[in-house]
Amino acid sequence: MEDQEMRPDAVARALACFERAFEQPGRYLDASAFDSPGVADARDDLERAMVHLPPGAKRDLGRLITRIDEEFERRTLPEPNYIAWATMCWWWSRMRER
Repeated sequence: MEDQEMRPDAVARALACFERAFEQPGRYLDASAFDSPGVADARDDLERAMVHLPPGAKRDLGRLITRIDEEFERRTLPEPNYIAWATMCWWWSRMRER
């Protein structure tokens, strides 16, 4: 992930993006959750933020990211055509809906 300067509200915006996506009813996320910028972009921002946080904040955000990742994985399916992404940014290798 390239090192980019982050906006001061990047983490709040990323968390809000996931909150909106996860509020949607149904087992699978709707494709609109992936519109750019969407949940994969938001997850990139959270990953980028982890690099810049002090240890305590990093632990707190890390716990939240773990819960987000579990829900994201539960509400998406593996995308076999993007398996190369799975080693770095696995969230880009998930299908939106069945």
